[in-house]
Amino acid sequence: MRTIRREDIELLAPAGDWDCLRAAVANGADAVFFGVEKFNARARAHNFTMDELPDIMSFLHLYGVKGFLTFNILVFEEELTDAKELIEACVDAGVDAVIVQDLGLVKMIREISPDFPIHGSTQMTITSPEAVEFTKPFDIERVVLGRENNLKQIKQIGDQAKLPMEVFVHGALCVSYSGQCLTSEMWGGRSANRGECAQACRLPYDLMVDGVQKPMGDVAYLLSPKDLAALELVPELIEAGVTSFKIEGRLKSPEYVANVVSKYRAAIDRYFDGENPRPTKEELRELEQSFSRGFTVGFLKGTNNKQLVEGTYPKSRGVFVGRVKQILRDGVVCELEAPLKRGDGIVFDAGDPTKKEEGGRIYDLRRSGTKLEGEAGGGIIEIICGRNDVNLGRLHVGDRIWKTNDPHLDKRLRQTYETDKPYRTFPVNVKIVGSEGEPLKSWWTDTQAGHTVFVQSELPLVLAEKRPMDETLFREQFGRLGGTIYELDQVELDLGGLLIVPMRELNSMRRQAVELMEDERQKPRAYVKRMVGAYDDAPAMPSSAPEQVELTALCRNLDQVKAVLEMDVSFIYADFEFIKQFPAAVEAVHAAGRKIALVTPRIHMPGETGYFNNILKLGPDAVLVRNTGAVYYFLKHQLENPQAARPQLIGDFSLNVANHKTASLFLEAGLSKVTPSYDLNIQQMVDLLRRTDTSKLEVVIHQHMPMFHTEHCVYCTFLSEGTDYTNCGRPCEEQRVSLQDRVGMSHPVRVDEGCRNTVYNAIDQSGAEYLSHFMELGIRSFRVEFLEESPDKVKEVLSLYRSAINGQITGTQVWKSLKATNQLGVTRGQLIK
Repeated sequence: MRTIRREDIELLAPAGDWDCLRAAVANGADAVFFGVEKFNARARAHNFTMDELPDIMSFLHLYGVKGFLTFNILVFEEELTDAKELIEACVDAGVDAVIVQDLGLVKMIREISPDFPIHGSTQMTITSPEAVEFTKPFDIERVVLGRENNLKQIKQIGDQAKLPMEVFVHGALCVSYSGQCLTSEMWGGRSANRGECAQACRLPYDLMVDGVQKPMGDVAYLLSPKDLAALELVPELIEAGVTSFKIEGRLKSPEYVANVVSKYRAAIDRYFDGENPRPTKEELRELEQSFSRGFTVGFLKGTNNKQLVEGTYPKSRGVFVGRVKQILRDGVVCELEAPLKRGDGIVFDAGDPTKKEEGGRIYDLRRSGTKLEGEAGGGIIEIICGRNDVNLGRLHVGDRIWKTNDPHLDKRLRQTYETDKPYRTFPVNVKIVGSEGEPLKSWWTDTQAGHTVFVQSELPLVLAEKRPMDETLFREQFGRLGGTIYELDQVELDLGGLLIVPMRELNSMRRQAVELMEDERQKPRAYVKRMVGAYDDAPAMPSSAPEQVELTALCRNLDQVKAVLEMDVSFIYADFEFIKQFPAAVEAVHAAGRKIALVTPRIHMPGETGYFNNILKLGPDAVLVRNTGAVYYFLKHQLENPQAARPQLIGDFSLNVANHKTASLFLEAGLSKVTPSYDLNIQQMVDLLRRTDTSKLEVVIHQHMPMFHTEHCVYCTFLSEGTDYTNCGRPCEEQRVSLQDRVGMSHPVRVDEGCRNTVYNAIDQSGAEYLSHFMELGIRSFRVEFLEESPDKVKEVLSLYRSAINGQITGTQVWKSLKATNQLGVTRGQLIK
């Protein structure tokens, strides 16, 4: 068993601005991640500018802290030149790594530099050993696993893939798999894959079961998870092989950064010091105070659908104090469950966060009518708020009280980074050599950074008449390092006789040594950098040959498959909820002399390759692959079994192909076709098609947008007493659930073989208007995706699209006709903005 050392574990902190950067360093972060103006998944954060990169890296490296730039979004075709400029700036500034989502960007970074470190973002949706293996040809040195992986899976991935793993341990949880959420894009034109998430998961929804609304009491936030807090699991995470503990929060305050970083630093240090690493109640309370929607360990201990979503509020509440027991003339009575003091901020929660909530600062605390000084730790307390802060007439007995702000805590946290003193100090060893008539020579070794600098006196050493220099004197003079990042550790002295130089010489040597050592620390890391063009590898536009335009259909049940077989469609995708339904589809399609592709799930977890194996056994003509783990598995199978049948491999939208480099990466890996990302609008799609071999692309022209894709099972959570698939009773096999939004649209929720939920948009969308334009650009394959359509509806939709492809009707007539015959209507969706 390998020995885990303290230096193997990295505490990684977020920074949205300089104060957060300082707070992270002052409170013990080993590394910091940050973004610049564009190209990062927190468009709303203040973010730094590209020009600040050298200063940021110089500051971090001075303190021995690494700096990672987040570039964790999809890059559109016309942005590749700007992206290249930012990567070159990172190389020049000596950034320690760039955190990347887009595999096309990975390809470009490797063209620019073979040795610049790349980390695979959680937005890459890496959740299995196979997905890690897929990244290895690109020398990605670390992966950030999906937040849905549990401790057992994390260990399994690490043991198999043998790559350092970064795991989120604290902060907001997305209900959807990162990199697989299209809701914000669909409803507001703000893409989560572009750092513009509008947090649709934090909105209220009504639960519709078989078309009827289910009464849920005060539970309305069905998709709003609590916040992740894994402080109590620090030992288990270390022992599972996690090498980087990642804290979420580039939109958060510097006080939040200081608070969270200091708590995890203490827990990690206690673990390696052999002390009890578990947090105290006070530490957990302080964590909740900075930001908390209620805490959960997420999926780290396994899936428990009952613990992830509380459902009654979507925003930070702070610390639960107690409930209103009685309303007084000038305040309320409460039985305290957490400490309170004058000046604290509180809010009264009546169970409906959509309405204005009463709250304010505590003006006074009383016990049995007697004013209290200091903090009240428990018991029955009378809380008096500022006179105009709270309308007592709007409060009710039973309302929950939350402490939303603690000025004393904030002040203490600010003091950690608002200081003139250095945030950290490092030991320095000095070797001193001298002989009469020669300058005094000294070698200063910064032991933490591993640098040694040489400094000598300007004047030569002379014989001392009175007090010759000795180790005590050197310790005193060279040890005057206050205000610097150094403290004197060891002194090695080799003087040939009773010698002396003026004190000012020693002071000058000390100052010079500090300057040289700091310069060494702040030198940017050096990387190989080649000059390449962003579009050097773009294929020449093929001539648009007049070959047949193919219409393909994706079906979600056998009745739809049979309906498609009556139409002029040669290729059918079967995307069924349960794999047991696949054989009948394969049999029916092959009996009709047509071709069928079976579809993999969007997510692949450790130990789930049996699903892929079952697909191969059924002998489909193609496989629609939806994740990089599946891509790796099927390509490896082909290499190892050259005699076996080789189904065509087609990459789906979930591989997030947004530029020609990503398309060519997957095609060069061995896929025969790829589907562009749903994040592209019409202009971005056209830009991609102009620089890509369009004969290798299939465009989805009609579908219900798969918005959320989540491990959180709505069926299990709200229709079952169980906690996961082992004890939920499978309500998904008997009932149909949808989520009704604030405007009355019901969005269907479907389950896959791995019990993951997809929430589909209620309204199907069509890109029919752009058919002729796409055909001019060389697209020869268009896909129509069905969800709940009847066989007759399937035939009608396909007939309209075939007529449009043949030029018998316009694309506009297609969507207008569908709008007229489809009660949900059709929107033109992501292809028009």
